[in-house]
Amino acid sequence: MKIIVTGSVGNISKPLTTALVQKGHAVTVISSKPEKQKDIEALGATAAIGSLEDVDFLAATFTGADAVYCMVPPNNYFDHNIDLIAYYGRLGNNYAEAIQRSGVKHVVNLSTIGAHLEKGSGILLGAHNVEQVLNELSSNITITHIRPTSFYYNLYGYADLIKAEGFIAANYGTDNKIPWVSPIDIAAAITEEITRPFAGRKVRYVASEELTGNETARILGAAIGKPDLKWILISGEQMQNALNAAGMNPQIAAGLVEMYASLHSGLLAEDYYRNKPAVMGKVKLTDFAKEFAAAFKQK
Repeated sequence: MKIIVTGSVGNISKPLTTALVQKGHAVTVISSKPEKQKDIEALGATAAIGSLEDVDFLAATFTGADAVYCMVPPNNYFDHNIDLIAYYGRLGNNYAEAIQRSGVKHVVNLSTIGAHLEKGSGILLGAHNVEQVLNELSSNITITHIRPTSFYYNLYGYADLIKAEGFIAANYGTDNKIPWVSPIDIAAAITEEITRPFAGRKVRYVASEELTGNETARILGAAIGKPDLKWILISGEQMQNALNAAGMNPQIAAGLVEMYASLHSGLLAEDYYRNKPAVMGKVKLTDFAKEFAAAFKQK
């Protein structure tokens, strides 16, 4: 198969590209950075250097492909000029137009837990909107929406707080069950879906392990030599103030607080628990904790 991968050589796209190449597929990886071309070619793939904001580039790159993996790259949450939801909407529309113009018939879209919600999910509304835009494409285009849960590597965001105060604090966690996921397990699921014959539209959730905030803190604490590490529940207002004080875009900070609140209330994960994966991923938090500990020691 000829497969297009977006996301350059990121946390998901790199292992995805590696797996697809190893299976004998011809893979083209899109990156906006010319300096990534050598890294892409080192994986055995072809580099397509261009911008996701350029619909003509996307359509030309997609043309002739058997399948496309679409994802909206992370943006800078500290840029006060970004409208994150509008950014998602713009790229979602670009993907839809490029898919339609190129004639691609098989699409795997990286979405998120909570994408079923029309409101109350904070910054995840952007992913919901992308799903809706893609679902409006012709019914003869196969689309799988991959909905991963909370990424392990989001825990890096608490490293400075742990270093300074000796605890994790957020407006979710403690006794809340949090479904965590590794990008390695996400890449494995995408590999299955993008190479599997299928017709229609479907959603697939991907998770690696379900742990409470307290269990998460204990595992991270053991890895970094702080066995008594605690996860403390704070209010949404406290969380918002902390993010604003750190210099985050206030609109995005508010969206994060709303997202965390919906995880705390159970709203965010309600559809996940109705359709949770039969088999969890292979990478557990104890595995990620080793990487976390190595990074933590360098801070």
